[in-house]
Amino acid sequence: MSLYLLKSGIYGVCVGDAFGLPMQFKTRKYMEENPISNMTDLKSLSIPKGTWSDDSSLTLCLAESLSRGFDLSDISQNFIKWYEEGFLTPDNKAFDVGNTTEKAMTKLKNGILPENSGGQKVEDNGNGSLMRILPLSFYLSLKETNEDVYYDQIRLISSITHAHGISIIACSIYIDFAIQLIHGNSIKEAYVGICRKQKKYFEISDTIGVENYSRILNGNLSEEKRADINSSRYVVESLEAALWCLLTSNNYEETILKAVHLGDDTDTVAAIAGGLAGLYYGFDTIPKQWLEDLRKKDIIDKVCEKFSNYLYDEHD
Repeated sequence: MSLYLLKSGIYGVCVGDAFGLPMQFKTRKYMEENPISNMTDLKSLSIPKGTWSDDSSLTLCLAESLSRGFDLSDISQNFIKWYEEGFLTPDNKAFDVGNTTEKAMTKLKNGILPENSGGQKVEDNGNGSLMRILPLSFYLSLKETNEDVYYDQIRLISSITHAHGISIIACSIYIDFAIQLIHGNSIKEAYVGICRKQKKYFEISDTIGVENYSRILNGNLSEEKRADINSSRYVVESLEAALWCLLTSNNYEETILKAVHLGDDTDTVAAIAGGLAGLYYGFDTIPKQWLEDLRKKDIIDKVCEKFSNYLYDEHD
C-alpha cells in the first residue's frame, strides 16, 4: 500500500476537519454571508487555526490500531486512551466528543465488550462512526475475504460506538466508495459501483435501515439541488452531503469549500468528503497553505508511516 495514497486519504480527513471546525454549526445563511477560503481559529474556545478534532483523532486511533492487525479490543483501547488521555490529539486532550460516542466510552471503561458498547437506538445514528472509518478501507482493500466477513468487519468497527443498522450501512457505503478509489476508479465509476454493489448485497440481506439511503443508491445524488442537501449530524444526511460535494466538485479544494459552506456540521461533513477527495485527487492537490496551517502534522505522519509499513510488510 502506497504511503502517498495513505497520506492522501488521512490528510484529506484531517485537513477537512480542521478547516470546518471553526464554522461548526454555523447556519448556511451565515456561511453564504461570511464565506471563507482559508483556515481560521475558533475564537470562542481559544482554539488556534489548523486544529483537528475528534473526527481526525479517532481516524488516527483506528489506523494506529490496524497497524497491528484487526483486533476490536485493541481499537477500543485506543479509543479509551483518546478519551481519557488525549491520545493522538493536537493538545493532549479529547474535545468535541459526541454524546453517543461518550456513552460508548463509558461502557467500554466499565468492561462492556466493544461489540456491545455502541448505541443501538434510532436516535443514536449520529455521524460518529462514519467520520473515523476511512482507515478500514486500506486494510480491507488488501484482504481476500468473502462478502459476509467483509461487511461484518465494517459492522464491528462501527458498532464500537454506533451499532444501529443505519450507521453501519453508512460506513459500508463509504468504505465501498473508498476502496473503489484506492483501486484507481474515477469518482463517477466509484459511485456507479457502490450503487450496484450495495443494492445487490442488501437485496439478499435483512439489514435494517437501507431504505434511508435511496437518494444515494438511486444513482442520481449529484442531480439534487444544493437547497435540498442537509448537512446535519444525522449520519444519512452527513453522508449524502459529503458525497454530493464530492460528486459536484472538480478538485480537493472545491470539495472542502463546498462542504463547509453548507453550514451545520461543517467539520465532520468536510472530513468525510475530504477523505474521499484526498484519495482521488492526491496529497499534492491539497492547498499548500492549508497544509502549512494544519497543526501537529508529525503525529499524523507517524501514524501514516506505521500503518503503511504494516500494510507493506503484510502484503508486498
